[in-house]
Amino acid sequence: MDAQSVGISISLALLTAALGFLSARAFVRGFRSKVRVQMWWAGGLAMAGAAMGVETIVYLGVVDQPLLQSYVFLSAALVGILSIGACRVLRRPRVESAYSWYILGACGVLAVASFETPLSADMVTQGIITGNPPLSILILSTLVTGPATVVLLASAASSLRRSRDWRTLLMVAGALVLGAGGTLYIASFPVALYYAEFLGILLLFAGLMSLKPAGTTAPAPGAATA
Repeated sequence: MDAQSVGISISLALLTAALGFLSARAFVRGFRSKVRVQMWWAGGLAMAGAAMGVETIVYLGVVDQPLLQSYVFLSAALVGILSIGACRVLRRPRVESAYSWYILGACGVLAVASFETPLSADMVTQGIITGNPPLSILILSTLVTGPATVVLLASAASSLRRSRDWRTLLMVAGALVLGAGGTLYIASFPVALYYAEFLGILLLFAGLMSLKPAGTTAPAPGAATA
């Protein structure tokens, strides 16, 4: 391995670790606060971390069917799961429930199809997953990434219009960038996915780190003096 390859490998490993940390933190926050939306964010981040982990392993030279099938599934499913978390911003319980069931069902169908469809090792070029899966997988993927991208855009617009909460906007923007990267990968722009993952991770990290723990309230006037 030359210096450049070593640098890329280390970068991918560090990004995988960063996503793992973010997902663990979101899971802990979700369990403590009992807020369901936190669990969707955590699940999406965990999927993003798993996808990045697959990228790292493949770049190191390990290429097999389960890895490629996992990556094809994760690159689309993570967008859907993150969008379920973002759907809460719309404040429409019935829409959120119906949309959640739709995305989970679509992801389930995509998972079965992804792991039942043989994939060629030609999808990998110089350690980078660049090829397209079969047309059937592409169509099923768009059933997840298409609606998810629309929901992410709508939730970002709703958050900006209602609260102008920059922390929420950072999280939604991070999910949106990751979603756009997954969509571009499906549309044969694999390099865009790597850039989108990096930027999306930074935005999600900033948003999650800035949020106060659930249940934290500002002290009452005069409490400090008392």
